Parts: sequence; C-alpha cells; structure tokens
Amino acid sequence: MNIIQKHPVATLGYDFIDKKYIPKGKDEYYLRDVQNHSGIEYRKLTSQEIEILVHNRNTSDDWNKIFVSHSFNPELVKNCKFYGLIRIGKLEPYYIEFHNLRLPVGMYNSTIISSDFGDNVCIDNVNYISHYIVGNDVMIVNVNELATTDISKFGNGILKEGEDESLRTWMEICNENGGRKVIPFNGMLPGDAYLWSKYRDDEALLDKFKEFTANKFDKQRGYYGKIGDRTVIKNCKIVKDVWIGSDAYLKGANKLKNLTINSDSARRSQIGEGCEMVNGVVGFGCRIFYGVKAVRFVMASHSQLKYGARLINSYLGNNSTISCCEVLNSLIFPGHEQHHNNSFLCASLIMGQSNVAAGATIGSNHNSRSPDGEIIAGRGFWPGLCVSLKHNSKFASFTILAKGDYPAELNIPIPFSLVSNDVTHDKLVVMPGYWFMYNMYALARNTWKYIERDRRTEKIQLLEYDYLAPDTINELFDSLKLLGKLKPDEKGVAIVTGWENTHRETEIIKVPQSIDLFKELIRYYGTIELLLHLQNNNFTNFDSFKKTLSAKIQRSEWLNIGGQLIQRSEVERAKKQIKSGKIKSWDELHNFYHHEGEEYAEDKITHAYTSLLEILNITPKQFTVELFKQLLQQAADTKTWMCKGIYDSRAKDYSSEFRKMVYDNKEEMNTVIGALEKNSFIQQEMKNLDIFKKRVKDVIKKLNLQ
Repeated sequence: MNIIQKHPVATLGYDFIDKKYIPKGKDEYYLRDVQNHSGIEYRKLTSQEIEILVHNRNTSDDWNKIFVSHSFNPELVKNCKFYGLIRIGKLEPYYIEFHNLRLPVGMYNSTIISSDFGDNVCIDNVNYISHYIVGNDVMIVNVNELATTDISKFGNGILKEGEDESLRTWMEICNENGGRKVIPFNGMLPGDAYLWSKYRDDEALLDKFKEFTANKFDKQRGYYGKIGDRTVIKNCKIVKDVWIGSDAYLKGANKLKNLTINSDSARRSQIGEGCEMVNGVVGFGCRIFYGVKAVRFVMASHSQLKYGARLINSYLGNNSTISCCEVLNSLIFPGHEQHHNNSFLCASLIMGQSNVAAGATIGSNHNSRSPDGEIIAGRGFWPGLCVSLKHNSKFASFTILAKGDYPAELNIPIPFSLVSNDVTHDKLVVMPGYWFMYNMYALARNTWKYIERDRRTEKIQLLEYDYLAPDTINELFDSLKLLGKLKPDEKGVAIVTGWENTHRETEIIKVPQSIDLFKELIRYYGTIELLLHLQNNNFTNFDSFKKTLSAKIQRSEWLNIGGQLIQRSEVERAKKQIKSGKIKSWDELHNFYHHEGEEYAEDKITHAYTSLLEILNITPKQFTVELFKQLLQQAADTKTWMCKGIYDSRAKDYSSEFRKMVYDNKEEMNTVIGALEKNSFIQQEMKNLDIFKKRVKDVIKKLNLQ
C-alpha cells in the first residue's frame, strides 16, 4: 500500500534536512545561504505590509519568517500560501513579456514553501514550489509541481550522506549489459566518457575516474534547486530536483526530474511540449522539443532532441541532432545526425561526423545468448536507408553502407569505402575510396558543414573535422598493406575473407585504382600540411624550413578521444598520470585535452612529414627542395581533380532524366533546387582552388630564387 505520513502542519516548510546531517553549529539554511548570490538585503515585513498581504488573501504559517527587500510592494502578492522561510526581492508595478507571454510582476495564486526570489519575478498559478532559489526577472506560470528534495543530485551520479551505493545513477553506454557503464556528471566531455568506457581492464584507472566524480561534488544534504535569471517556465507539470541556468525556456514539459539544465545568455537552452527527461545533464545551448523522452543521459552543448526522439543510457556529443528515433546505450561523439522515424541505434560507439538515415537499425540484432554486443564506427559513418546491422560490427572511418539488410557481423577495415549487400549474387561488395571517386561533393561539404555548425564557445576539446587527418591517414597506410596483399583479376576485383561472418564471398572492387588513390591522398595530405607550415612561418629559405621538421622517421599512432585526435603515446602517458595522482581531477584531465589541442598543429605537421617520407620511401636527407616543388605541383593537380569531383558529383543531380522529369523546364528546376552554377559551396571551393594554386605558384617561385 502507499505509505501516507502525517506531520503537524506547523512543520511544513521546515526540517528540510534531517538534523543528524546538519553540521554542528549550523542550521537547515546553511547551504541555502551559500547558494544565494543575489546580494539583496532582506528585512522583515512591516505590520502595514502584513495587513495588505492578508487583505489580498495571502496566508503564512509565520509572517516573521517572510523577509523582503526594501523595494518590496505587498500589493503585487495575491492569493498565495507561504510556508517556512521565504525571501522576496523587489516587486515593481510592471509587466514583463517574453515570446508574447505577458505577466505582471508579482506572486499570484501559488503555494510557496521555503524559497528565495530575486527582483521582479512573475509567479502565477504555481500549485507547489518548494526549496528553490529563483533569480531576477524569472517568469513561472501554470506549473503543477516545482520542488527540490534534500538529497537532490541534479542529474549527477553521486551519493549523498547516508545513501547506499545501490541508489547511484549510472549511464550504461556502448553495451547493454552495463560492462562499460560510467557515472554521468555535469561537465562531462565526450573524451571523458570514452576513456572511462574504453579501458575496462584497467581497474586503477576506473577507480580514479570514480574518485574524480566523487570529489567534484560534496555529499552534503540540503542543496536547493536554482532557477537562473530571466528563465521562463510555463505550462509544465512536474519539475523536481532540477538545477536550471539563466535564460532557459521551459514550456509544456510533462516531467523534468533530477536534471541539470545548463543555460546562459549566450547559450540558451530550451525544453518544449510533451517532454519527459529524468536523470541527466543538458548542456549549454541545447534544444529539446515535442514529446522527447530521455533517461540516464548526457547531452553535450548545442545538441538537439526533437519530434519524439528517445535517448536512453546514452551520451550525445556536441552539435548533434536526433529526431523521431530511438537511441539506447550508445556513446556518440560530436557532429551526429539521426533523423526520421524508425531509425534505431543501440549499444554503439559512433565516433562523430555521422549520419544515420531513415529506417536504419544499427545494432538491433544480438547474435549471442546475451544482449552484450557492440558496434564501433569510425568518424564519418553513414549507413543508408533501412540498413540493418548486427553485433559485433566494426567500421573504419567514413564508411558508407548502401541500403540493405546485412545478414551477419561486419569488419570493414578500409576507410572511405562503400559497402553493399548484393542480394542477387549473394555476396558482400566493398568499394574502397568510393567517396573520392563518386561522392566528393558530400565528403567536402560535410567537412565545411561541421565546422560551420560548431557553435561551442568553450572549446576544451579541439575537434578534427577534416577527412584527411592523422587517424584516416594511418588507416590508409594500413589499407595499402592489406590491398597490396590481394591478387585482383583483370577487372580489379579481389576476394577476401574475414570481413563478414559468413561463408559467402566478400568482393573488393577497384583494387588498383584504390591503391593509387590512397597513395595520392597521403602525398597530398603531407604536402598541404607542410605548405601550411611554410605559410605560417617566415622562413627565409628551404633549409631553415626543413630544420623545423621533426627528425623522427616513425609515423605516430593516433586515437579519436571524443572527436579530438591525440597521439596514442600521449593518451598512455595521461593514463599513467591519472593513476599516479599527477592528474587529480576532471578539470586537470580537461587541461590535458586543452594542452593537446594547443600542440595538435605541430604534432600534425610531424605526422604529415613522416607520412610523406614513408609513402615516398625516402629518408629526410632525400627530401630536397626540388622534390618539394614537385610535390607542391602534384598537390595542386590533386586539389584540381577534387574540385572537379565536387562539381561533377553534384552535377549528376541536374543531368539525370529521373531528377528532371518532375519539372516542366530548367527554370522551374533551378527555382526549386537552385541553379548549379549558383551553388555557394561549389563557388567557394572553386575560389579556394584558385587561392591554393596561387599559393603553390608563389612558394615555388620563392623556392626557385634560392
């Protein structure tokens, strides 16, 4: 049966904290006083003010427990019930407006328990507000319940004094069996979630991460909920144990419980109609609308959930959007797009810059006797319409999967590949380098798009969006070794095993073309990075330029740590520093990310140079001015065919008869989809090509003068 407890009404609003958890010499308001930074000087009510309040049908268990500012106007408080210690800022005879919601300043038709209010708030028809600190110019109207408990954690996976470990909130990412679970906390970066979930065999490291989280928050009971300045809450049902930043907008939510909602004047967060969110953290500048359900989650800054999306036991990286679909037990790095109904993502590590198409079911089929499978996809993952994948599967960077129901586990080690399930001939077909051969427009535009959409103002982790970077270049080297061992037929087709967990053939097509392409891409990457280094420094001659290049000849390994590329050696060093106590907190680990970001450009140049030496099979001594000039000209040629590929791959959309058949004439088509020659992205790329060619010419000319 339901346990209904009875207490004297005189105690309503008091004894928020059990006396045994109040430090000696303190009262139940000691944390509340620390939290309230309003700076308002409060005083007791005058007898005249009490008389006006009573006349306006207000009640209080003790009028001496209500404190107000010197500019308090009792005429603006009507039909309210007050219990416990109440503090109210100035109330002036204005109405304030937000998005056509106009409310008079004051407090009306509400039950208010032990709370503090800033200046010129609008509180109307709040059935129950308890233990909150409310900022200035806040509007709260038509809310059923707005309350904080003494053990509130605001979405952080911590424990309060006297609580059992079984009450801790965990976030079970990457695997449904909880084997990679992490403790969510406000400020968690994608790199934090990855390191914690990845190295499960290192118990000392995991213990340190748990210790970092415990030390980030204290165990004291009695923290009040907070509502920041200029926040608007309207037509919501239940808001319980929620910390809300300034300038947030909550409208029509059904249930918000145990959350931190980060928001400020520059990065406003919004939660809209029908949403239900429990046990999580909402980052700065997030948008959540229309029937969203989220449980045990972290949303990094500037991410979105829309149109009935479900996010459960998952981390959603920065600048990502999920709508109309279901995501469970997943860790998603920044720059993720997943739209349309029936898209399903489960028990997956998605390493960013990804796009999951309609009807895709990624990781919905378990092949073991337990739901313990995983899918790992490198950045740029793009499964097409109605793709169905099974656990366990693994994909190199920028893998695109053609529409199909893939019957078994997959291991695709070559980046930039198109994977197809050829049902007619019962075989798996993989085309390495597909993006560069047939889809250059999308590849190049995505890089531009993710840079443009990165709205983070606090860039602790430096995100890499370029498709040619240390991680993908290393994958290309591995692919060259793999492709070099194949024996393609006269059509360039080779048969491999181990890429699909079946007995049917896996066919690799265009093998010779892929080898040539990958070599050219590595040369291009190495050359343009050296060109950038040359341009950014005032070298007087080639020798002085060359002396700044690393003497290392070994190409370094790199890891994708939450969208940030970091050398494996540095990650291993950081892990040792964490375990030894040299890195003592999440903040210090974030300083490590920041430092690696500052070193990235230099480290990338070293990687580019060593990659260039390796692909050319030369020593540093053989890297001469003449060779460099030759490489620069080759880079200009590569850039030219890339730009041509960008134009040609988009032009196909204008030349196809099936594309044109819905239009009566070219003018109608251009009006609807835009004229090809006016495509702003193509125009920008052509302009960049001209600039690049000029730079190459200028550098070659300068080198010729030596």
